[in-house]
Amino acid sequence: MSMKKFGFSPKRSSSSFIAHYPSPSRFALPTPTMSFPDSVMLQTLEVAEPIIVKWDPETSTYAKVTSLFYDNRREALEFIKIVNKLHKAMHSLVAENSTSELLIRAQHLMQIAMKRLEKEFYQILSLNRAQLDPESVSTRSSRTSTRSSLSDFADESDDEIRVAGELISEVEDTAEGAMADLKLIAECMISSGYGKECVNIYKVIRKSIVDEGIYKLGVEKLKAAHVHKMDWEVLDLKIKNWLAAVKIAIKTLFNGERILCDHVFASSDSIREASYTEITKEGALILFGFPENVAKNSKKSPERIFRTLDMYTAIASRWPEIVSVFSFPSTSSVVNQALNSLIKLAESVRLDLTEFETLLNKESLKTTVAGAGVHRFTMETMNYLSLLGDYSVLSDILMDSPQTEKPLMPQTFFDESSSDSSPSPSVSARLAWLIFILVCKLDGKAKHYKDVSQAYIFLANNLQHILTKVRSSNLRYLLGDEWITKRESEVKKFAANYERLAWSHVFDAIPKNASAMTREEARDGFRKINAVFGEAHHKQLAIVIPDGKLRDEIKVSVARKLLPAYREFYNAQRVEMEKDRRFAAAVKYAPEDIGNALSDLFFGSSSVSSSASSSSSSKSRTSISQ
Repeated sequence: MSMKKFGFSPKRSSSSFIAHYPSPSRFALPTPTMSFPDSVMLQTLEVAEPIIVKWDPETSTYAKVTSLFYDNRREALEFIKIVNKLHKAMHSLVAENSTSELLIRAQHLMQIAMKRLEKEFYQILSLNRAQLDPESVSTRSSRTSTRSSLSDFADESDDEIRVAGELISEVEDTAEGAMADLKLIAECMISSGYGKECVNIYKVIRKSIVDEGIYKLGVEKLKAAHVHKMDWEVLDLKIKNWLAAVKIAIKTLFNGERILCDHVFASSDSIREASYTEITKEGALILFGFPENVAKNSKKSPERIFRTLDMYTAIASRWPEIVSVFSFPSTSSVVNQALNSLIKLAESVRLDLTEFETLLNKESLKTTVAGAGVHRFTMETMNYLSLLGDYSVLSDILMDSPQTEKPLMPQTFFDESSSDSSPSPSVSARLAWLIFILVCKLDGKAKHYKDVSQAYIFLANNLQHILTKVRSSNLRYLLGDEWITKRESEVKKFAANYERLAWSHVFDAIPKNASAMTREEARDGFRKINAVFGEAHHKQLAIVIPDGKLRDEIKVSVARKLLPAYREFYNAQRVEMEKDRRFAAAVKYAPEDIGNALSDLFFGSSSVSSSASSSSSSKSRTSISQ
């Protein structure tokens, strides 16, 4: 308890005080009638007055320009000790004799001491802004771990390592010393009844540091209406900036400030809470309020869902830190704001997924692609879905979503009962459903090809692209190996159907009993092959198969069915060709020519003059010819 609470608040200056009251040494010696508390107070005043008055800035120029804690830290500790002793003596005396004249003298000394400590507290906070900034406080390690980190300087000389170690230690010593001094002063002032003065200084200086940190991170206080009207490009930049800022704000700014506040005001839970709340609450509400405003923005953009998921992840992945740093009851509004932002962001993601599904269903079936290649619709959809598969938070978002009607997806496409092994069954089912819609749309588009063989190669190409994106992304783990195996089987069926429709009449054109044929029958056979193969080859030159593996598989399959039979027929008639020039003229293709012609296929051009296609086809000619 302090004299402020006892009702004493003398306003005399220290100089007038000393002139009015003689020093303790001039008091009469204790008489047998003097109480023990009076005796203790008199002895305490005798010790305390020289030390306290020495550092009174109103009576000493030296005290005005010098810092007690920087000038002589041992004396500073003695100063704190004697002030605490003085307060204890005052507490004992007021219980015994609240009208004692010694209390007035002690109270005035206490006021001088508190003014001194106020000044010291302010100076330590102000002069150590760099050492006590939240980032330094939050990342400062122990002296042991710091010394062990000197292994980072392994390539430097011993002198350089020593200097580096001394510099690190010096910075840490300064920060630790400042924090220790602040704590000593705070405890002394709070216990003496001057906590309000101490806290006010702390709040003003530390709030300015936090507010400056928020400003430097680029976090702005924006109204929901303002965010709602922003163009997506502008808002996207602000979201990117927020994503970078929130990491630093949680890990260093607010965490560092909490560590410092808990340390300085360790003696009072209520002061710790009130100080930290006033210093950080405003900035934290601005920081965690931004995502909620973004979630309400109605501007449509394909990228919006990913930015929303990024913000959701940024908060969700740091949720334990947020709850820990803002654990005071008076900062619960900050935690609630962060939670509200998560809820609104999740709603926005679910809405975007619904809108994306609607867009898939609205896709026109009439838009096909030249050469039966991969449709842009397939590429964009799979890019979107493969990116979605990378967000583990999607599991929480979809798990908490309201139950809707189960999509009518056949088990042959995705068996939900076997998706329990998936890292996220709800996400697996949702993404599988979206791919199913895509496949159904592709099936509808395929029906618009006049040539049925092109329809099959179109389906093979697009399903192969889907598989490639699944294998190369997190979709592989979400959909599972069984799903991939089934789709691979479907690609092979589509490719087989293409081959049957596009090439079976060429296979059938090759005579089966070449040795029993007459010269005229053989010559007619070559003419038929020339016409049928030439027509098929010319027609298939327009086909494009972007996937190299699928392209080679189809080429090799066609070659294995065509070349051995043709080579047998060709070789059986070789003698006749050498004898009769007219017969030889009817033979347009040697087996090697057919092999080379097959190698030129599926690059999507009626001519193979481009260096890229020529280079690619030449690599497969040897294997096809063989």
